[in-house]
Amino acid sequence: MKARRRRKGNDMRIAWIGTGVMGSAMAAHLLAGNEMTVYNRSAEKTAALAAAGAHVASSVGQAVIDAEAVFTMVAYPDDVRQVYLQDGILDNAPAGCLAVDMTTSSPGLAVQLHEYGRRRDIAVLDAPGSGGDVGARQARLTIMVGGDPDAYQKVLPLLARMGASVTLMGPAGMGQQTKAANQIAVAGATSAMAEAIAYARCVGLDPALMVEVISKGAAGSWQLSNMAPRVLDGDMAPGFYVKHFVKDLHIIQQEAAARGLDLKMVDAVTAMYERLMAAGGQDLGTQALAGRYDGARPEPEKP
Repeated sequence: MKARRRRKGNDMRIAWIGTGVMGSAMAAHLLAGNEMTVYNRSAEKTAALAAAGAHVASSVGQAVIDAEAVFTMVAYPDDVRQVYLQDGILDNAPAGCLAVDMTTSSPGLAVQLHEYGRRRDIAVLDAPGSGGDVGARQARLTIMVGGDPDAYQKVLPLLARMGASVTLMGPAGMGQQTKAANQIAVAGATSAMAEAIAYARCVGLDPALMVEVISKGAAGSWQLSNMAPRVLDGDMAPGFYVKHFVKDLHIIQQEAAARGLDLKMVDAVTAMYERLMAAGGQDLGTQALAGRYDGARPEPEKP
């Protein structure tokens, strides 16, 4: 068993599980003034945090053994289930610990983990964020939380170091339900951004000038301001992976179907992203949806 670390002044013992594109940037905001242990299945992805002073654990159980707060930022609901129920977060973290899942995951799973944690005297909150890699690096995420109000108040100072907006949305699962609504709006805005650029190119507009102009009016959106410039630069690197967005959209479809809700736009955008994945684009950024219109060309000038 890992020896209990000695506290340094008023620092807090934090375990962070999942140090990918967003997780690493988010964890970095909590390093100052706290004692942090990190774990990632691909150990090389912990290097930047280790260089900044974080301890690196060899397992999930080792990472959380004396943690006062555990944060998880993994990829899929199955990964969330794995680290909490199989790899040992809820069996190894001490009683009284706060556990905060920041993965975009299943609302139903969030409720299950909350109930399991309650039996272990571990408060589990679901707290997904929106803002992509830019928001993660700049600590400007919008964070939507589900769980007990008392636990939320305890963890709020830490969440506030990662997000410009942090809101308790209701009991367990409501953070994930809010993120689902967020992703519905993102799906529409992303496809609209892609089609606006495709239309501009097809009719002979300067797409960069078009984006600059319409961003100032009613069409303005986060996608136009932040992702359209990447599209115009040919930058399809992932701030948020296509494969992870498809995961989010599938969760939304399942939640909607269970309630008899027909979300035609979500279904259409999901199908477009599924085709992009089938063509090998799963590891591109979500802005790569614009590539499906690359065959469009400006109409020839009439004599």
